[in-house]
Amino acid sequence: MAKLNRLLIVSLTVLTVLLLKTGTSYSQEVNPKATIEKYARTLQLLNFGYVDSVNLDKLTEEAIVAMLAKLDPHSVYISKSELAEANEPLQGSFDGIGVQFQIFKDTVLVISPIPGGPSDKVGVHSGDKIIKINGESCTGKAATQKFVFEHLRGPRGTQVNITVIRKGTQNTLDFTIVRDKIPITSIDAAYMLEPTIGYIKLNKFARTTMDEFHEALTKLKADGAKSLILDLRNNTGGFMDIAIDLSDEFLSAGKRIVYTQGLHSPKQEFSSTGRGDFEKGKLVVMVNEGSASASEILSGAIQDWDRGLLIGRRTFGKGLVQRPFDLPDSSQIRLTIARYYTPSGRSIQKSYKNGAEKYSEDILDRYKKGEMIHADSIHFPDSLRYSTNGKRSVYGGGGIMPDIFIPIDTTSNTRYFLDLYRNGLLNQFPLDYVDKSRAKLIAKYPNLAVFKRDFDKDHTLINEFTAYAETKNVKKVDKDLEASATDIEAVLHASVARNLYTPESYYEVINTVDKELQKALEVIKSDDWFKKNKINF
Repeated sequence: MAKLNRLLIVSLTVLTVLLLKTGTSYSQEVNPKATIEKYARTLQLLNFGYVDSVNLDKLTEEAIVAMLAKLDPHSVYISKSELAEANEPLQGSFDGIGVQFQIFKDTVLVISPIPGGPSDKVGVHSGDKIIKINGESCTGKAATQKFVFEHLRGPRGTQVNITVIRKGTQNTLDFTIVRDKIPITSIDAAYMLEPTIGYIKLNKFARTTMDEFHEALTKLKADGAKSLILDLRNNTGGFMDIAIDLSDEFLSAGKRIVYTQGLHSPKQEFSSTGRGDFEKGKLVVMVNEGSASASEILSGAIQDWDRGLLIGRRTFGKGLVQRPFDLPDSSQIRLTIARYYTPSGRSIQKSYKNGAEKYSEDILDRYKKGEMIHADSIHFPDSLRYSTNGKRSVYGGGGIMPDIFIPIDTTSNTRYFLDLYRNGLLNQFPLDYVDKSRAKLIAKYPNLAVFKRDFDKDHTLINEFTAYAETKNVKKVDKDLEASATDIEAVLHASVARNLYTPESYYEVINTVDKELQKALEVIKSDDWFKKNKINF
């Protein structure tokens, strides 16, 4: 009976939340009291009358998921066991030992200890192979992401013992590491592309984003940055308040950044304060079909106020606001409570009237229709036309169309290249390559600047790689290799750099052949694009 009462509380709470927040006009369509009693009665009947035993916990969770699925694609239920994992990427930290690792040949390979973290402090090195955690083997079948996370993470201040194999050392090495707070960064890279042009790649809008951004921007300015490229490609979003704060960095005082409104959520407006650190200077924001939610809030504000140029492809199209509601059993519903609108009044939420499955296929449909290659295949109705502050036409309904369209580059996507990716060889080979020769490579290329200047100048690494791929049953196709060689080399070089130095090194190398970024550089170096689009800088 106690279990049933608890389930009834959870279920009734869910129904109450849904009835109050979904926008259902229940005064005309639904009697909320009768609906709640009906659901409660159903649970009682199942508990006392069904022919077999019933897992009411599971049924209740499935019922909640099914109800939310009828609303929109972004209202979701998160169980108690999943909640911490769901929150972690945006909270900015977790408790652990501070290593970036990868499962490589059934072994836990340390890619790099986080500088200043617990593992770094006790002397764990890049290239170390963890073979035991607290005396338990973590090689072979035991070498899984789940096993490593469960054993290396734990409350701050607690200890974990690891045993590692280090190349050049005969005996294994044992370390006792005290767990601590480990940061999860939202900025992948921040560096100078050219003497006056800075670059920041942001992967999410997390609790630590503003601190990271201020630190990065301060350094870039000190290095001479007068213009900025903000890369939001494949940034799926995060906290709305962080998107507002980051937008504020680029806008002068009193400019509306975004407003929200729902049937049961009164209109709320959010405006800039004038305390931004980059209100003047050329700004280019890079977006694509993977840029969503918070990325679109910032992009919409920048575009509507003619503050910078958007470059890339049409964004994802998520214009719904979710609010978390905690349930009595510590699970949570993230319920859509409002739509958000850009400063000009655009709602950029794409349609979900044909169901979740069709909604999830939207990006694939864009490929099929040719939108990723030809901008003129995208048609917006005049009814969705809006005007920026400078009277440029922009459109709502299904994402944000950038000011400058860049088609997706598929020239290197040969079958051979895709086979290399699918088999993980473009990742495995650099790991193996660095693991075998780390000391020699560091001696020859002591820092990234030397690496970028001198590494593989004779272009022989690709031959070694294709021979390696043959041993993994991926046969070389000469015609495909010719088409894909430049991109294959770039990925190999960038991955070697990441394994030798820092994760940011990957971007510093790969960006040298990133055609979209090169276009962004061309645009930001010319006043013509900004004048043509009446952009304030």
